[in-house]
Amino acid sequence: MMNIYLLTHQRELERKTNTGVLATELLGENCRVFVWDRVSPNIELLHKLKHESVALIYPTEDSISMDEVANFDSFIIIDATWQEAQKMYNHSPYLKNLAKVQLNREKTSIYTLRRNQKKLGLCTAECVSELLNLTANKQHAKTLEANLTRFITNSAGYRVWLSLLITQPFLAILSASFGYIFFMQSGHML
Repeated sequence: MMNIYLLTHQRELERKTNTGVLATELLGENCRVFVWDRVSPNIELLHKLKHESVALIYPTEDSISMDEVANFDSFIIIDATWQEAQKMYNHSPYLKNLAKVQLNREKTSIYTLRRNQKKLGLCTAECVSELLNLTANKQHAKTLEANLTRFITNSAGYRVWLSLLITQPFLAILSASFGYIFFMQSGHML
């Protein structure tokens, strides 16, 4: 099986919407996380770039076709928001020297947990799933897609619940259900 290296922005490690964790949980040692540092690139990652056939999954004008993924042993995926990923790419000369592969996915992304998504952009787990499909690891791809769907559904449900929790109509229903009377204007409860 190929290796996938997630070059992860520090802030991404703390986000509850990070899908890179789904890939690392499923693929174990075949999916490693390297925390990006602008000033001090990870030495182990640089060593791997020197001694392995590595491509970067990133859309650029000079990206190669997905059909050529078989030519590589390992892939780097930038695990960050699109805005952060662009900055990471621009500030990392070692990434610019790699072959770049653009995934041409026919389906649109199902990832809805963040704003400001690129129209044809994919989240980290979707990128990994596409790579798995392209490299004949279809069962792993299917499992990852199912895990992502469950992750999004659970996260989206939680967010809907939170948004309902802070709205007045929900509080009125809650107060009627539990026999409380809320005065929303004054903030008092009787």
